[in-house]
Amino acid sequence: MNLIINGEEKEFTESLTLQAIISELQVEDKVMAAAVNMEIVKKEQWNNYKLQNDDKLELLQFVGGG
Repeated sequence: MNLIINGEEKEFTESLTLQAIISELQVEDKVMAAAVNMEIVKKEQWNNYKLQNDDKLELLQFVGGG
């Protein structure tokens, strides 16, 4: 399965949920919001949201600054 994550193409051997991808990328503590194909996916849906081949995934983190 091919996914485009934050503009970078990545390949996975099987279909995964959004939460599984976030865990595999080891960014659980950083991701605050996620969008698949420009649609926001609520955090409570991440465990059940199945990604499809060629989905475009944006993992967003909030950065403080001044």
